[in-house]
Amino acid sequence: MENEEFFEKLLDYTEEYRINIPFVNKSNNPNPSFGRLGDSCMDIAAHLDEPIILEPMERCLIPTGLYFDLPTNLEIQVRPRSGLAINYGITVLNSPGTVDSNYTGEIKVILINLSKEPFKICNGDRIAQIVINSVPYDSNLINFDKVDKIEKTTERNEKGFGSSGLK
Repeated sequence: MENEEFFEKLLDYTEEYRINIPFVNKSNNPNPSFGRLGDSCMDIAAHLDEPIILEPMERCLIPTGLYFDLPTNLEIQVRPRSGLAINYGITVLNSPGTVDSNYTGEIKVILINLSKEPFKICNGDRIAQIVINSVPYDSNLINFDKVDKIEKTTERNEKGFGSSGLK
């Protein structure tokens, strides 16, 4: 089967599962979209009137001009871009940042410069990536039952923070 035929059939199949998410883009940057087939995330860009210099160990809240109306069973996660992280030491501080379905304000990204060099952010620079995730439960269905002790015993139990080693 030729690639064209495959993708046409794939689009026909996925059409019935398509989720339409209303959004507003008040920036002059492209709308979020997948760059390539198989991508999990969509890049989002800075929406700035003038460049920002992010000094070493400095953090800053960067606007994107994007607003979303998410259904109650979805969330957006804001994640670092790997190239910014490895090449410049720029990352999303609260990674992954969570955008809940009840938040309809502008998506803003907390960036931090973990390098030893200042980093310039300009309007249109791709600063983070977003992924849409399902929230497989209704918050009304979750009920915490307070107990005096967790009775479950596992091989791991309370071991954490490096307990599995490096190799």
